[in-house]
Amino acid sequence: MHRSISPPARVLVTGGAGYLGCVLVPKLLERGYEVMVLDLLWFGREPLSEFIDHPRLDLREGDIRDQALVDQLLASFKPDAVIHLAAISNDPSSEIDHELTRSVNRVALEGVMRAAKAHGVARFLYASSASVYGIKETEDVTEDLSLEPITLYARYKAEGEDVLNSLIDEGFCGVSVRAATVCGVSPRLRLDLTINILTEHAVNRGEIRVFGGAQMRPNIHIEDLTDLYCELLTADGDAINGRAFNVSNRNASVGALAEMIREVVDPSVAIRVVPTDDLRSYHLSAEKIARELGYRPRRPLEDAVRELTAALKDDRFGDISRTVYRNVAHMNAHPELWRGSAATQAPEGDA
Repeated sequence: MHRSISPPARVLVTGGAGYLGCVLVPKLLERGYEVMVLDLLWFGREPLSEFIDHPRLDLREGDIRDQALVDQLLASFKPDAVIHLAAISNDPSSEIDHELTRSVNRVALEGVMRAAKAHGVARFLYASSASVYGIKETEDVTEDLSLEPITLYARYKAEGEDVLNSLIDEGFCGVSVRAATVCGVSPRLRLDLTINILTEHAVNRGEIRVFGGAQMRPNIHIEDLTDLYCELLTADGDAINGRAFNVSNRNASVGALAEMIREVVDPSVAIRVVPTDDLRSYHLSAEKIARELGYRPRRPLEDAVRELTAALKDDRFGDISRTVYRNVAHMNAHPELWRGSAATQAPEGDA
C-alpha cells in the first residue's frame, strides 16, 4: 500500500522556476508542503521572487545533470515526493542541440529517477507529454495505444516512462502525466505555446496568423494541470502506480482556436491562414483519468485567453518582445546558458 503524500510532507520540484513550476510551487506552499526547487534559472529567479523568502521554500540554483548535487539535495532534504518538470521543453527547443537534449531529457532524467528511489522517495510524478503517441489515425488517442514518437523530444519523454516503470515497486510509486499543450498566465510566461501566442498576436497585432488550421490540438489550462499535480500527491498510490494518464480539456483545430480567441479578444481581429507542411494532428482522450481518478478540468480555455488578454493589456510583463518569453529564441540568443557545460558532455554511464 503506497502512502499518501500529504502536508507537511516534503516535495522536490525539478524545473520549479519554469512556466508550469511557477504556478505549481505556490499551490504546494499554500497547501502546507515543504518545497525545494532545483532549477538552472535560465529564465531568471524573478518569476518566483514573491516566494523567495517563504519559510517553507528552498530555491536551489543547480543542474539536474550534476549527479553529485542531485544526490546531495536528496540526502539533505529527504523529500517524500519528486515532481520532475525539468527538461529542454518542446520539439523546437530540443532540436537546437541534440546532445544537450539527450543529456537533460534522457541521461539526467534517469539519474534523477534512480537517485530518488535510492534515497527513499515514496512518490515520483513525471511530466511526460501527449506527443509520445506520434501521429495516430484513430479518432481518439487513448492510453492503451502504442507509443510511436516522431521527434527527439517525444522519444525521450517516452523512454523516461519506461525507466520510471522499471523502477516502481511497493515502496516507490511512479506516475506519468501525458499533458496536452498548456495555456494561460504564469509568472514565467511563455508566448510560444499555441493559445498563448495566438492570443498575443490578437491583442498586440490585431491579426491572428494561422499555419494550416485544420490540425487538431488538445489544450489544458495551466491552473487545471497544476491542480492535477497537487491531487496526484494525495491520490491512492495503488490507483496511479505505473500508470500513465492523458490530461486535456478540449480538442479543437488550430483554426477553431483562432476563432475562439478572436471572439474573446475582439471580433474585429483578422485571421490570416498561411500554408504549412506541419500537418501533425492529435485528438487526445482524457476519459481514463476522469473515470479512474475522478479528475476533470474545470477551467474553459476561454478563461486562459481572457487572463492573457488582461495581462497583456495591463503591461504586466513589460516588453513582450524579449526572448525570455520564447524558449527557442532565448536559447539561441543566450548559448552561454547551456553550451560548453561539462555536464552536457557527460557520458551515458555517468548519469
